[in-house]
Amino acid sequence: MQRLGLMQKLADSANLPGELPPGMPVVEIAGERRVLIERHSGMVEYSRERICVRVCYGIVCVSGAGLELSLMTSQQLVISGQIDCVQILRRRK
Repeated sequence: MQRLGLMQKLADSANLPGELPPGMPVVEIAGERRVLIERHSGMVEYSRERICVRVCYGIVCVSGAGLELSLMTSQQLVISGQIDCVQILRRRK
């Protein structure tokens, strides 16, 4: 665990893309029509204008128009429609 922390600190200080720690979610935005969220923990809110998904560090909210779930498995979730905003709402410790 310490080695991973050291490697991440080195990558951060060198401005190099680092590897994600195990279990961390991936949020990928593809243009203005699709958002992929990997390693989610379920839905919090669902409407055609807003979809919120729980992840380990908080909630990812996608806002727009005509939003729908194109795919949902235990590990991946794909939101499609007109994407206007993606917010990360972190839990306060």
